[in-house]
Order: sequence, then C-alpha cells, then structure tokens
Amino acid sequence: MATPQHRIESGFGARSTAQDVVRGIDLTGKLAIVTGGYSGLGLETARALAGAGAAVLVPARRPAVAREAVGGIDGVEVDELDLSDLESVRRFTERFIASGRTIDLMINNAGIMACPETRVGPGWEAQFATNHLGHFALVNRLWPLIAGSGAQSGARVVSVSSRGHQFSGIRWDDVQFEHGYDKWQAYGQAKTANVLFAVHLDALGRDSGVRAFSLHPGAILTELGRHLPKEEMVAAGWIDENGNVVAPGFKTPEQGAATQVWAATSPQLAGMGGAYCEDCDIAEPAGEAGSEGELTSGVRAYATDPGEAARLWRLSAELTGVDAFGAFGASGASGASGASGAKS
Repeated sequence: MATPQHRIESGFGARSTAQDVVRGIDLTGKLAIVTGGYSGLGLETARALAGAGAAVLVPARRPAVAREAVGGIDGVEVDELDLSDLESVRRFTERFIASGRTIDLMINNAGIMACPETRVGPGWEAQFATNHLGHFALVNRLWPLIAGSGAQSGARVVSVSSRGHQFSGIRWDDVQFEHGYDKWQAYGQAKTANVLFAVHLDALGRDSGVRAFSLHPGAILTELGRHLPKEEMVAAGWIDENGNVVAPGFKTPEQGAATQVWAATSPQLAGMGGAYCEDCDIAEPAGEAGSEGELTSGVRAYATDPGEAARLWRLSAELTGVDAFGAFGASGASGASGASGAKS
C-alpha cells in the first residue's frame, strides 16, 4: 500500500541543501538518470549524486549546452533527449538499452512552466506533453532496466512536481486545452499529472522492488521561469525592479534540489513509496486554499487519488502508445512510430 501522506520528521527542512541530505550516503556503483540535469535544480541534483559516487546520465534537449554546464563534474555524461518529441524519447531509450546498463535512480526533473500556448506532436498542449507524457513514455520504455536489478535493488523513480499542482486537477473534459488556454491552469494540470504518475507507478512497480515519489522542490528563481515577463514576477512579489529576489521563503538552487535528492536516496524512505514530499520530508495533505486561491503547503487530495492516477495512466498509455505494464507490452512496440498517430 502507498505510504501514508504524513511527515516522518526526517530531521531535514526547507533550508537543507542537496549536499546535506546525501552526506554519508555512498552511491558508488549506482546509475542515476536526471532529465534536465544541466541547469537549475537538475544541475545541483546531478552534482550531489555524482559527488556521492553515482554515475549520472543527463538527457538534454541542448546537449552542447549541457556538456558545457556539467563539464567540471566527474562522473556525469550527457545524451540528447527532447521530451516533447516521442521519436526523440524512443531514440534515446534505444541508445541506452543498447548500453546494457540498469538504472538505480530515475529523476524526472526537466520541465517547462507557464509558457505561451504551444502545441507539440499531434497538437498536444506543450506543458502536459513535456512535463508528463514525455516522462511517462521515457520511464515505460526504460522500465525493464529500472526493474532489472530485482527486488533487492531498491530502485527509485522521482517525479518533480510543484505546489502549482493546486492550480488544477486533470481536466478530463479538455486535457489539451482545445477550448481556451490558461498558462497557469495548464501548468497546474501538468504538475498534478506528475504526482498521479508517481502514485500509480509505485502501485505497479513495488512488487519489482521499485518505489516512486513526487515532490514540490520549493520556490526558486531558475531558468524554469524564462517564459514569465519581468513585470509579472514583480507584481507577484517575487523580485524587485532590479531583478533581485525579494519574496520570503524563496530557496537557492542547492536548497531546491534537496527534496528530490532526499526522495531518491534517503534510507529513511526504505519500504515507502507513492507519497508526495516537500522540504525534505513527506508532506501533509493540503488544507483549504488560501485567500484568493493562494497556494498552501501540502498536496491536494485529487493529486494522490488512486482512481485518478489509474485513469491518467490509461489515458497516457493511449496517447503515447507505450505501457510497460498493460496492453501495449513492455517494449512499447505498439507506439514505436511516435506521436504522429496518437489521439488527442
């Protein structure tokens, strides 16, 4: 069963860094994949894991930029991957499978936020496609290598969500925003999908010794906000007119990366899974929304509902043509031709 959605008093907190939570943990001989692990939280995650002895593979949409960013970190390699393109996902996974390696830590970190209305593949909304469907296809195609070390491997899959999941549940009547686009609701839906993905993957994978978690990393000013006009961030109270962070509670990238590193590596989570985390601990269920829809700590019930998670999994398998556990088979062969034939 999924781990109860309540704090375990880990001893870490909002100001802990990725280096803090991995201190004393030996990852020698482990392989970690960190999508987008060349900027912001991903870069700090790759740095911390490599520093603890792991071999780290960074799939990147801009591999030349990624190689420059991680060039000074021993144990990190880069390969090309565009999560918004299912053909790119297929090519990446085929190259990795040919390497003969297994995967101990899978961190789905890459994403986009609040972008202008953008369509990818067969007309999918870009945030849902990139943040969720790309990672869904990636993990399902790599599943034999994630589960390949057997029940004693303790492999983990970590899905980086956000407190922004509170903006929207899954819009079952208009998942692709074909009837009016709102950048924040689209982001919220994608982040809810990240939580639901971890819920159902954990239910499917635990008998193979694989556990999954999702998390809110905190508020951090990184390249993720590249689509936001400066005026919007000033009006929100995040930065001042000179671009300086003024919002209380914002984290540094090193602090922001801590929760995903903790979820991926902490021995405190042994035997647990399916939970949403924040501030280096399992989060509590969210209370009522604050004034004027203000986001609160914790996770909304709709984001951890097993029925919603199973429904989203079925939809995602239909859209991508890939399902390591269901009708499409472990290889995902039914969807091998990519996104062009998928339904919206």
